[in-house]
Amino acid sequence: MFEYRAFLIKYAEIGVKGKNRYLFEDALVGQIANALKKIEGDYKVYKQPGRVFVEAGKGSIDYEGALDALKRVMGVLHICPIYIVDSTDLDKAYEEVVNYIGECYPTESFTFKVMAKRSNKKMPKTSPEISADIGGLILDKYGDRLTVDVKNPDKFITIELRDKAYIYSETIKGEGGLPIGTAGKAMCLLSGGIDSPVAAYMMARRGVKVEAVYFHAPPYTSERAKQKVVDLARLTARYAGSIKLYVVNFTDIQLAIYEKCPHDELTIIMRRYMMKIAEDLALKDECFGLVTGESIGQVASQTMQSLLSTNAVCSLPVYRPVICFDKQDIINISQRIGTFETSILPFEDCCTIFVAEHPVTKPLLSKIEKDEKKLDDVIEELYKKTMESIEVINCEPMEVE
Repeated sequence: MFEYRAFLIKYAEIGVKGKNRYLFEDALVGQIANALKKIEGDYKVYKQPGRVFVEAGKGSIDYEGALDALKRVMGVLHICPIYIVDSTDLDKAYEEVVNYIGECYPTESFTFKVMAKRSNKKMPKTSPEISADIGGLILDKYGDRLTVDVKNPDKFITIELRDKAYIYSETIKGEGGLPIGTAGKAMCLLSGGIDSPVAAYMMARRGVKVEAVYFHAPPYTSERAKQKVVDLARLTARYAGSIKLYVVNFTDIQLAIYEKCPHDELTIIMRRYMMKIAEDLALKDECFGLVTGESIGQVASQTMQSLLSTNAVCSLPVYRPVICFDKQDIINISQRIGTFETSILPFEDCCTIFVAEHPVTKPLLSKIEKDEKKLDDVIEELYKKTMESIEVINCEPMEVE
């Protein structure tokens, strides 16, 4: 029985050339190799112009496991299981394509179109001529069940003639985007909700290396709430790569705000201090911005006026990938990337514990800044204590059955 043992990887065209393009391709090769480390089999990953190839060595392999891992690598646009012919001799290539059809599709009936691509322009025949030759040979042998349709075929039979002949007929959609780290680094405010893991995933999809900060409020939030966020970071890391998670003990600052500031402004003022702490950590780690899962109008702290008030404490840009998404749009992504079921576990975080009964929805920045001054006698010491007690957890990708 025919067994695929190699993949051809197509990646998105990028608008850079020279050294920057090599950095993009090298990052993709490295991240593909890393994704396959825990998969059964010995895999060789290498690049050629416009393509990355994955070849399995001798011995058993986990084909489905490898395919699943490749689907989650940022920058992979399409994955094509391939049959490799260690020759570019046209007669040999023609023979192997015909054999490939018989091995892969021994009984099926379908329409097809042959697509030949030759990187060596010194070959004796052009790509259209090679396509026509192969199409004729396929019809000669399998014409009782296969027919040509050049406009809307069921299958494209593709042969790429490079240093070898690479034959494939299936194209599987990958994650797309850009390889992790090629667009810089950012600090994500990660809660136990649905939105922030999706925001982190979306930034990672654009090549951003994501770090994260979680605000914990013991004893008002439990260790299960903290573990929930660690699990969310590990689930997100399946796409974003390993995530460094800062766990901030925010209880003392929250209690001071609760005691000294107007209760309708609790959420806004707490959010401002979260942004300050997140920015300090981001600057220490040379991040280029903050990331949040905020969506306009979703809760009181996410109105335009509230976002203006929280942004005012930051010098770094704040990226909000889901800012214009409906809740169902965010849920759909969280279900696809596997974070939804963990996000809805009933372990509340510090934001929900200390929420005001009637929070202000249109805060005035000047009033917020004035009311914040009521913390002046305690906040410097509390802030220092909070920063000194931060726990760092390295969250590796979670293996999911």
